[in-house]
Amino acid sequence: MLRVLTAKDFAIVERAELAPGAGMTALTGETGAGKSLMVDALALLCGARGDSAMVRAGCERAELAAEFDLATLPAVVAMLRELEIDDGSECRLRRVLRADGTSRAFVNDRPVTLATLREVAAQLVEIHGQHEHQALLQRSRQLSVLDACGELDDARAQVAALAAQWQSLQREATALAGRAGGGDGQALEFLRFQIDELSRHALEPAALAELEREHRVLSAQGELLAGSERALEGLDGDHDGAVRPQLARIAAEIERLAATDARLAPSAQMLREAALQVDEASAAIDRYRAQMDLDPDRLGELDAQLARCHDLARKHRVPATELKAREAALREEHDAIAGADQRLADLRARQAALRRDYDLAAAALSTRRQAAGAALARQVSALMGELGMAGGRFAVAFESDPSRDPAPEGIDAVEFMVAANPGQPERPLRKVASGGELSRISLAIEVAALGRGDVPTMVFDEVDTGIGGAVAEVVGRKLRELGRSRQVLCVTHLPQVAAQADRHLAVSKAAEDGATRTRLLLLDDAQRLEEIARMLGGVDITRETRAHARDMLRRAAGG
Repeated sequence: MLRVLTAKDFAIVERAELAPGAGMTALTGETGAGKSLMVDALALLCGARGDSAMVRAGCERAELAAEFDLATLPAVVAMLRELEIDDGSECRLRRVLRADGTSRAFVNDRPVTLATLREVAAQLVEIHGQHEHQALLQRSRQLSVLDACGELDDARAQVAALAAQWQSLQREATALAGRAGGGDGQALEFLRFQIDELSRHALEPAALAELEREHRVLSAQGELLAGSERALEGLDGDHDGAVRPQLARIAAEIERLAATDARLAPSAQMLREAALQVDEASAAIDRYRAQMDLDPDRLGELDAQLARCHDLARKHRVPATELKAREAALREEHDAIAGADQRLADLRARQAALRRDYDLAAAALSTRRQAAGAALARQVSALMGELGMAGGRFAVAFESDPSRDPAPEGIDAVEFMVAANPGQPERPLRKVASGGELSRISLAIEVAALGRGDVPTMVFDEVDTGIGGAVAEVVGRKLRELGRSRQVLCVTHLPQVAAQADRHLAVSKAAEDGATRTRLLLLDDAQRLEEIARMLGGVDITRETRAHARDMLRRAAGG
């Protein structure tokens, strides 16, 4: 339930606060006073498009806020918790409109997108505008109204889910169909050729690295052999400059001196170890030289193998180290194409099973819609009589096509049919010529559909335009009746409707300090009597007008 709605620097509203309370609240005022501005503010908090013209002249921004009590709305609390914007048993919506045309939205003081704001607000508020009847001319809207009246949202959601699954499989099957049935024979053959070529010549990264190392060694064999021999000659040659004989003589001399001065002993030890290291290095180089095999044929093989790898890398436009990964990807693609027939058959089988489930669900939904359509026809026809169209008839015409592809709305299309006067044939609502008739019929449909959903707060913005007298009183009673199970806020210019309200707020406009400001006042009994009298009699309020207003309020209070 809406606890409070506030608007600051919004249009001609400097600051206003609306606390509708439970039941039905009427909002009235002179033409142009700004009765609908609070509804406009609520619409913006529900995600409607805003612009800079909505910011009060001379101000940088307009601020709108609404607080809702969620104590009886566990589903909304759960949704907010899932969105991670919950705050216990209350919900605060806020919208800031700037003079530069930008805006920001908040839920429980967390910034959110307009889409999220709309998603949350849709669970809290339902707004019926004075031009709402135009939407009822659309057949898709008529089907939605019928489903709401029949409380068929869950059944429709099940049908929509099955249709979405079927359509997803259909898109996948369409993509596979071109590959199945041998349509990609040449592609398969080419893939097999590529895979075979890669399988024979591509190397794993480690194997490629080893091959490149061996190639480098074989390419430098001559230099390696010559260098090894020079090293051996320098270490152990038959000449005075050889390292090993000189090192042996030096080590022997230091050992002799260390016998006299022990401080040379560590140096002697290091020289002995160095001599051992030189001996081992010399032996290792000699073995390396002896094992070296000058094999020009092997070098040629490596040249050819590496050339094939790099040719393949250029061909597939990948580094040589990724050729094996490329081979795996091509195998996967080959298997996908090669298995397309089987996978397509599997998809078709799943589609067929889904289609059976869809057909059953859609048929059940259609049956329930037929019953809901008959009930809605009876209710609207009766309400048309109460709204001054005695003898008028309303019906719901169905066009059902079980053979068409699964669709979210099911197998039905509906058309609201109406005969405004006795003896007239029923015609589509969209072809009703009289605007007054259309307004009344649409209001009857809306009244019949009222309170069918779970939305706790319903707002009506001058939906009673074009009616009056006894018909207006009927509308007021219907809205008051709805207020027993929902919170109802009604902007109206009709005293017959306003008199039915549990609470009455009056909007006034005045010029102050060179600016126009709107004020909102909760009326007490005496003020309410004067406002109803004003609505009945205009500027000059007589004793008779007040008596009429008093009688109207008394009869409304008596039920």
